[in-house]
Amino acid sequence: TPKMLTRKIKLWDINAHITCRLCNGYLIDATTVTECLHTFCRSCLVKYLEENNTCPTCRIVIHQSHPLQYIGHDRTMQDIVYKLVPGLQEAEMKKQREFYHKLGMEVPGDIKGETCSAKQHLDSHRNGETKTDENSNKETSEEKQEEDNDYHRSDEQVSICLECNSSKLRGLKRKWIRCSAQATVLHLKKFIAKKLNLSSFNELDILCNEEILGKDHTLKFVVVTRWRFK
Repeated sequence: TPKMLTRKIKLWDINAHITCRLCNGYLIDATTVTECLHTFCRSCLVKYLEENNTCPTCRIVIHQSHPLQYIGHDRTMQDIVYKLVPGLQEAEMKKQREFYHKLGMEVPGDIKGETCSAKQHLDSHRNGETKTDENSNKETSEEKQEEDNDYHRSDEQVSICLECNSSKLRGLKRKWIRCSAQATVLHLKKFIAKKLNLSSFNELDILCNEEILGKDHTLKFVVVTRWRFK
């Protein structure tokens, strides 16, 4: 019977698979090394790779000179951790909000969104409510309309200067742009390719401090890892 097939597993038994080896806490903003697939908290791993180029778990060389380009956000793992550990996501969002308020900064849009979503999810479960498809679709439509009108203006903004250092390309007429900190290097490559009428954005490389940036890096990540002390 289904009852006989059900087996409860204690969180303690799987802690080793959902905790960061560097801080021994539950994974926050889970980030995986593409070379060996070991996962850590993003902040822990970035700090570690400032002085090292090997995986903290298996010591395999990630990359001789640019290890930060060979790590990636693991959304699936982070979702699993948040589902398995009660209250972890809500507590983390609260800490992040308090951190930004303490610095007198506006809370980034993605944190606001996750907090709101988590709160609605918890409230519906506590009240034992089940929303009808019609109401759910209506709310989704309203949320989508609100997001469309926002255009990431509520996100933390980053101002950057795009200087051309190649004789094969012409520079941009307007080299200063401001965009969301959540935008990636790939977004910039596509933007530049369109402005310069290039056949493919793959013809471009974007550098910071003479170091080629990985296409999946967000501008926030670039600021923290490459421009923090500038």
